[in-house]
This record gives sequence, structure tokens and C-alpha cells, in this order.
Amino acid sequence: MPPELVGQLEFEHYHFIGFDLTQAILSGRNFSDCLFENCNLAGASIGNTSFQNVAFEGCKLIGLQFHACRDFLFGVHFDKCQLDYASFLGKAMPNTRFVGCSLKEVDFTQTDLSRAVFADCQLQGAIFEQTRLAGADFTTARQVLLDPGQNDLQQARFALSGLPGLLTKYELIIE
Repeated sequence: MPPELVGQLEFEHYHFIGFDLTQAILSGRNFSDCLFENCNLAGASIGNTSFQNVAFEGCKLIGLQFHACRDFLFGVHFDKCQLDYASFLGKAMPNTRFVGCSLKEVDFTQTDLSRAVFADCQLQGAIFEQTRLAGADFTTARQVLLDPGQNDLQQARFALSGLPGLLTKYELIIE
């Protein structure tokens, strides 16, 4: 753990640049209106952590269990981040932005992602089950695979090239 974080529990308006927090124990800390830029938080412990209006840019967030974070005022945004194998199970995240992110095998089960944006994101193997995606924008997302019968997709936006990912369960041949 970097010396700047030891013993400190509250971080408001902090800008973390280039921090290596691999496997760090961040449990119980509060981050409000913060920016993490080019940081590595892969495998960090974030149970009972508060992320309120926190942005991550160019960060490595592999395997983070965001579902274990505090729900109160939970708000995050991601630009050019690697979030593979992360979990957002059951989180309320309306209007969240994912821009240029790798979201391979991320668990979005029962997550509220209404009006979320997945701009230029890789979603190979991402899990969407009973997920609220009303008004979500997938127009530039790649490898989206989800079941319209298992998710709320009202007014969600997809590119024509992304439609096969919505029909996979029907085993249709689309030419």
C-alpha cells in the first residue's frame, strides 16, 4: 500500500496518477469526486468501499468485485479501462459510461444499467441476466451477447451489426 493511503479512510477530490494498488486492501475507504488515472487496482479488495462520482481512466481493474462496494450514492465511470472478470452483480448504475473498455466476462447480473453507454467496448463473454438495460447504448460495442427475454432492453440501441448477438439463443443463420 502506498504511504499516501496508509491510515487514511476519506478521499475527496483526489487525483490518483500512476498508483500501483495491485492486491491492495481498500476496504472501508470512501472515495468521493476522485479520478484514478493510469492506476493498477487489479485484484484489490474493495468490499465496503464507497465510490461516489469516481472516474477511472486508463486503469487496470481486472477482477474487481464492485458488487461488494457500498450502494449508497455509488457512481463510477470508466474510460479506456481493463475491467475483465469484474463483477457489478446487483448494482444500481444508471447513466454509467464505459468508453473504450475491455469488459470480457464481466458479470452484470441484476444490474441497473439503464441509459448506460458502452462506447467502443469489448464485451466478449459478459454476463447479462435480469439486467436493466432500458435506453442503454450498444451501437459501437463489440461481441455483445445477451438474451432479450432475460433482460429489459426497452429503447436500448444497437448497431445492425450487433443484432446477431441478440438472436444467438435462437440458433438462426443470418446472412
